[in-house]
Amino acid sequence: MGLKLEHIRDTKKKKQKQSLENILKTEIKLFGPAFKNKQKESFYIELSVLLKAGVNLKNALAIQIESENKAAIKSILENLQDAIINGSSLSKAIKAHRSFTEYEYYSLKIGEETGTLVKVAESLGQFFERKNEQRRTLITALTYPIIILCTSVLVIVFMLRYVVPMFEDIFKQNNVELPAVTKVIMNASKIIENYSLTILFISIGMILILKYLMSKLWFKSYIQHLLLRIPFIGVFINKVQMAQFTQAVALLSAAKVPILNSIQLVKNMLSFKPIQDGLDIVEKNIIKGKSLSESLAQSAYFDSKMIALVKVSEETNQTEYIFERLNLQYNTEVQQQSKLVSTVLEPLIIVFVGLFVGIILIAMYLPMFRLGSVLG
Repeated sequence: MGLKLEHIRDTKKKKQKQSLENILKTEIKLFGPAFKNKQKESFYIELSVLLKAGVNLKNALAIQIESENKAAIKSILENLQDAIINGSSLSKAIKAHRSFTEYEYYSLKIGEETGTLVKVAESLGQFFERKNEQRRTLITALTYPIIILCTSVLVIVFMLRYVVPMFEDIFKQNNVELPAVTKVIMNASKIIENYSLTILFISIGMILILKYLMSKLWFKSYIQHLLLRIPFIGVFINKVQMAQFTQAVALLSAAKVPILNSIQLVKNMLSFKPIQDGLDIVEKNIIKGKSLSESLAQSAYFDSKMIALVKVSEETNQTEYIFERLNLQYNTEVQQQSKLVSTVLEPLIIVFVGLFVGIILIAMYLPMFRLGSVLG
């Protein structure tokens, strides 16, 4: 009888453990990818160090699992380890997880096929390190204006919802003629007062519709092409994509992958439609027998600086070195422009908020002067 009870307890424990694992997996699905860029940076850098030290992939993951404290990330690493133990490659194991991107999958696949997994892991670690640095720069610069923006929005909503109606009653009682700007503010106040829930539901609906449309390739392509036309922002996005493109080509050149295959692989690695369209043109021209520099010149997406340097690399047989230098140059420009974006956005947000609050105050004080003359 005792044995049966112990068996029941063991079964319950197993069920509890399975339910806990299911909860953790559910959390990962509900709240987005648990493996964010910060964790990816540490993961790839540590993986490259361990592999370089001679530790095999399974043991490298085991070491990372032991040192990880977050249950959700540990669960992902354990899943990767289980897949590798069952005979899967790291790239296939990563492809099965929504926390990882196509860029990571194809990079690791190339590393496995060419025996350069250590270099690829190190390259991915540096890639996410740069992305995290850009993010930290923007967050540091925008923290103060965002706090001001949020506070100002709350003040404006409070004024429109509670303060403006009080002034409206006073003006009506004294038959004060309201200026046009005051009437506009009064109407905005009434809209917020009467249709606040409707506005909230419409906003949520628009966000959901936008999220659905972004899953459609035609809409995503249209938005990405549109972003490139925005002054300054378009240039910044272009530099980011060029940094990823040059990094991928440098990686493939180091692995001695033929240039046509490299272009085809990079096209799959990058999810930005304008650069994919540009690479389609490049691929067709290479098939026709043209060189890479000539093929890049046929697309408007690639700048003259890149084309000139690629032409030099073809003449000197230094493709890997040239693309590494281009990658370093584009990454430096991305860093500089990300700091410039944050520097420009900060005063713009403050000025915009100041103007909005100022208009409301003027709209309220203009009738007050008239009210003072009526009462006088």
